[in-house]
Amino acid sequence: MNLKTYWILPCVLLLGLSASAPARADDYPSRPITIVVSLAAGSGMDAITRLYAEKLSEAFGKPVIVENKPGAATTLAANQVAKAAADGYTLVVLTSIALSINPTLFKSLNYDPQDFTPISLYVKSPFVLVIDPSLPAKTLSEFVELAKKKNPPFSYASIGTGSVQHMSMEFAKKRLGFEANHVPYRSTPESVNDLMGGRVAASFLEAGLSIPLIREGKLRALAVSSAQRLPLLPDVPPFAEVSGATDYEGVSWHMLLAPVKTPRPIVERLHAEMKRIMQAPEMQARIAALGLIPNDSSSIDGMRGYIQSEHLKWGTMVKQLGLEGSQ
Repeated sequence: MNLKTYWILPCVLLLGLSASAPARADDYPSRPITIVVSLAAGSGMDAITRLYAEKLSEAFGKPVIVENKPGAATTLAANQVAKAAADGYTLVVLTSIALSINPTLFKSLNYDPQDFTPISLYVKSPFVLVIDPSLPAKTLSEFVELAKKKNPPFSYASIGTGSVQHMSMEFAKKRLGFEANHVPYRSTPESVNDLMGGRVAASFLEAGLSIPLIREGKLRALAVSSAQRLPLLPDVPPFAEVSGATDYEGVSWHMLLAPVKTPRPIVERLHAEMKRIMQAPEMQARIAALGLIPNDSSSIDGMRGYIQSEHLKWGTMVKQLGLEGSQ
């Protein structure tokens, strides 16, 4: 080996190492960040993501781009980001469907919940148990008593088999001991029309959608599925409070995540920025105005534990309903 070759080889090796070196927190970000949203533009998730994307852009001095990729029960967005480079430049917003229901419901997925590292669990999305207002029940206990006596059973609507609304009603049936037949719909407006028309008796609906109909008397609210009351519906009690099922919580949630091998310093920086942004009073007010609940995100490891507990809860329900691997 001549002297020239002796010096060139180490230089080539050093260049190769620097090219493959992971992104560092001290120079992150050096280019635009993309957040892939698993629901459509105009949804509550999309609206909130665009709000904090703007704040992240201000904090980092780089563009933060929101890309909507809805469809296939959120699996399209999850698949895309699970396979993305783990450098902090491609993030995803997923819900409990993607991380706690789909892994048991689907026969085959191209991603696993462990393909992601959580950054922020910033919102819980509650549902309101609403019924056809022509029914005589004025409270949850009165509805349960009616349901126990009804033969054939009442029917209830959801936006599809395996949805959080479907799981939440089945959880309620199991905990309170009544029967009701599930009627899955292709769209929420179709299910709401049938509910208001008396063709189905009940449904868990998103708060933002149901509140105007409740106020107009087109639907009757019996309980909210979250552990706390909603500011926009202060007179409607939490399900756990009035049912005796103190462990009951049937909510969706919004979580910002990165590919699993994203360097820990980058994840921690994103986590800290999101915690600061989402704790701002104006952001919490905007979230509440959409009928959602601001959530003070726990630590990264705490969020991993939460995903596991939700996966156990809803995965068990999917199995009990005989739906494991049905999609």
